[in-house]
Formats: sequence, structure tokens, C-alpha cells
Amino acid sequence: MSNQTRLALINMLSDGHFHSGEILGEMLGITRSAVAKHIKILQSWGLDLYRVQGKGYCLSHPIELLNRDIILAACQCPHLDVIPVIDSTNQYLMDRIGQMQKGSVCLAEYQEAGRGRRGRQWISPFGSNLYLSMYWRLDEGIAAAMGLSLVVGIAVAEALTEFGAQGVQVKWPNDLFVEDKKLAGILIEMTGQSGDAAHLVIGLGLNVFMSQYEGKDIDQAWTNLQSCCAVEIQRNKLISHLIQKLSDVLTEYERVGLNGFVNRWNALDKYLNRPVTLLMGDKKITGIARGINHTGALLLETAQGITPFVGGEISVRGQNATVN
Repeated sequence: MSNQTRLALINMLSDGHFHSGEILGEMLGITRSAVAKHIKILQSWGLDLYRVQGKGYCLSHPIELLNRDIILAACQCPHLDVIPVIDSTNQYLMDRIGQMQKGSVCLAEYQEAGRGRRGRQWISPFGSNLYLSMYWRLDEGIAAAMGLSLVVGIAVAEALTEFGAQGVQVKWPNDLFVEDKKLAGILIEMTGQSGDAAHLVIGLGLNVFMSQYEGKDIDQAWTNLQSCCAVEIQRNKLISHLIQKLSDVLTEYERVGLNGFVNRWNALDKYLNRPVTLLMGDKKITGIARGINHTGALLLETAQGITPFVGGEISVRGQNATVN
């Protein structure tokens, strides 16, 4: 019930104008002191809210809240759950594997336990970004999912470029960057037995409007879509475009495999022909990144020649120089 009140309060404040605590309390059927307590919780959700004596409460900028009907009207999606406050959109779908159609999507405004790769926390301020998870089934089995994070990265980068973003690149194996600053991350979780279909939950966290205040706890350089987009961003329109693009590209992947995406990856690869260091546990290997092969392996050129590297524990750290 408390979240219902808080969500109603956000809806009232979403226009970015001042609203007095007294009027907000009257509309919600609660006291002014209760409004103040809810405001503190909303601030803990990452909302940049402030109060001015005699004027009331105001968001630092208006918020376009997620609207299920608008999204579904602009894309083909067999099932869409929009849950404003959730622990994790990925976990929500993982808990429902076997009950969903391929292409089903879960969206949230705020994740209380958003997660990234290798168990890292994903900072998820309310209403500023995009938290999307899609369920997909590969009848060919787990082996067919090799390199899927690369295909999803291509789909998202191409979708954002089509939407009006400029300079979006992919970082092996699962991130999107603009000018060496992280824009989005992809987390794919999978279940399935050998010889059976693979069940995948594809999670996307995309910084859309996140401010410096909201992202103050992020320990790496990051950017948001607003800073690199040539058009006004409407979140519901953006989400519809991403859902459709993901569905189309995943269907194409089933038909042509990763081999059909190698050139598309290399065209977007932020580290192509650049010196990089691969970190594998305590081991470091330095060389020149030469794109990917048909298995999704990173090709690294060292003094010994070009060697493919795979595995979830490999990370890439770019260096400043560029090699042609």
C-alpha cells in the first residue's frame, strides 16, 4: 500500500512543477508530515526532488512515466508486464520461465536489487533510465546461445542509432559506450538442460536521463542517451523501438547464427584495432583487438599471432593509442 501512495505521489510530481505538501496530502488522504516521509523514500529511490519554502516540492525535471498501452501500440510483443518498483526485472522473468511466450518483456521504473555482470549492482534511479528484460527460447539448445550478448549489443546499438543517438559503440562482450563512457549494460541469464531448449532472460540497463546526482555512486565513467541523441527522447517510444528491434534481431539470429553478425559487430566495435589488456583472473594479456570470430571470441593479436579468447571472466581495458 505504501508503494501505491508513493507512485501516486510521483505521478502528481511528474510534471516537474511545484506542488504544496498540503495539497499533495489532501489529494492522497494523508498528512503533510506523511508526505514528507514519502518524499524522503522517493529520494532514496534516486529521484532528484527538492523543496522550496512556500512553494512546495518539485522534481528537478519532468518524468515521462511508462505507459503499457502506448508501448504495445507501437511494437509486437506477446506479453508485457510494467512493474514500477521491482527487485530485478531479470529475476522476475527467471522466476516465470515455462509460463511465458518467447518475446515476453518486463519493464520497471526502479529496481531495488538491479544487477549487472559478475554480481555487480546496477544503479537504478526511478524513472531516469530504462530497465528492460526479455524472455527468449532457443530450441537448438544452450550451444546456440554462444555469443548472444554480442548480438543483443548489436541490436541495441543499431536501435539507438536509428532512434537518433550518435557515436554508440559496443564493447566486448556486453556493454555499450559513447566516447569511452558507459551508456548501457547487457546481462543474459540462461537455464536449460543439455539436449533441451535454452531459456534465456536478456536484461538491458540503459542510462537515458540519469543526472550526475543520480549516478554519483557509479565508479566508472558513464554517460546518458540524452547527451548523445539528436532528437527529443520519449521513453515509451524508445522502449517500443527497442523491443521490436530485439525481437527482429533475435529472430534473424536463429536463422543465420552469429556468423551473420560478425561484420555488424566489427563496424560498431569501440576497441577494433586498438591496444587492449585482457584480464583473466590474475593473468593479463596485452595485444591489439582485431574484432570477433564466428563463435563470438575476441581476436587478440600478440607477438605469437592472432588468438581467440572466450569466457565470462575476460574483461577488456582499452588503452589510448589507436593502431590501424
